[in-house]
Amino acid sequence: MAATTQPTPFAASMAAEIDQLKRDRVYKRLNYLESPQGPRVRMEGRGEILILSSNNYLGLCDEPSVVQAGIAGLQTLGAGTASVRFICGTFAIHRTLEAELARFVGTESSLSFVSAWNANEGFTATVVGEGDAVLSDALNHASIIDSMRLAKAITKCTTAVYRHGDMDDLVAKLEATRGARRRIIWTDGIFSMEGSIAKLPSILEIARRFGAIVVVDDSHATGVIGETGRGTPEHCGVFGEVDVITSTLGKALGGASGGFVAGPEAVCDILTQRSRPQLFSNALPPTVASSALAAVQFVAAHPERVRTLRDNTRYFREQISEAGFKPLAGETPIVPIIVGETATAIQMSDMLLDEGVFVTGFGYPVVPKGEARVRCQLSAAHTRADLDQAIAAFKTVGRKAGIIK
Repeated sequence: MAATTQPTPFAASMAAEIDQLKRDRVYKRLNYLESPQGPRVRMEGRGEILILSSNNYLGLCDEPSVVQAGIAGLQTLGAGTASVRFICGTFAIHRTLEAELARFVGTESSLSFVSAWNANEGFTATVVGEGDAVLSDALNHASIIDSMRLAKAITKCTTAVYRHGDMDDLVAKLEATRGARRRIIWTDGIFSMEGSIAKLPSILEIARRFGAIVVVDDSHATGVIGETGRGTPEHCGVFGEVDVITSTLGKALGGASGGFVAGPEAVCDILTQRSRPQLFSNALPPTVASSALAAVQFVAAHPERVRTLRDNTRYFREQISEAGFKPLAGETPIVPIIVGETATAIQMSDMLLDEGVFVTGFGYPVVPKGEARVRCQLSAAHTRADLDQAIAAFKTVGRKAGIIK
């Protein structure tokens, strides 16, 4: 029998913080799934649940060709890479995947990482040096923010934040950094909490005027927007014009894991030589690289999936608005419904789950205080019946919570 011990002061302090989160009704509970990620899943203790909060935008998580490619990669190349790429060799599947990704997003080259977070961190901390300036949209993803903090700590570069989507403020920040050796403008393609799209043509025009570099994190846009799913540049009519694109393999492209940086060959080579997440982390497991490659090839061959996603998005936005909710305006499959306080968002999420719909509530510090929301995310795999069920559940819960009449 294990001895009973008193918690250490450290453990006790952590437990006190957890207790406070529960009292504030903002504690996050994990829900465990017993089936592949899809439009409907089996959830432990609840049975079949409709998913409306997944990044599985194209329904490729359980696409048979994607799954089988992963199985074949596992059987052919084994479970893992055993070390970093330059020490014990790299698999040809990684080279093939990177070439396919570069073609898909319209760049000369690409380099894969174990996560999109590592890709962003690796890019900024490697490319930015002393005397450089990095400018970030105020609503950029946390991975971009932390990559800038890391670069600043290492190199003492200048960082600045411009107001979300405010091109005049971006120009002002560029004017203030005219003495910089190199200026980088970082922006999300689709902003994950808002569902809004970067003003990419304007950003590129401003960047050319100031001799700046544009880097776009297209994680929520790759495979999602653009006529053939090639992301924000295709959607905005500037495909092939962005200096550097980072993105993920963990959302529309199969939903497994991994990320990449895509741009000029020299940039990807510098990252291979110097990026610490690349130099000190194993490469993607072969099974993940194989399934990601199959996912990219599937999207390229099936643009109708992107059209279905667009149709589902349009229908849901129209119907949820007619029901009396006020989602943030937009055209992306991220549909945030503002409810005010964090506790309200979490309560509404719990009530929706009781109605058989899994959708997540977000509050501070993920979003500003007073702007808590239930964030809906559509998939091409959703049927019209799925969407109607979700809308009916929202009406029921919205009335109980006093959000709609």
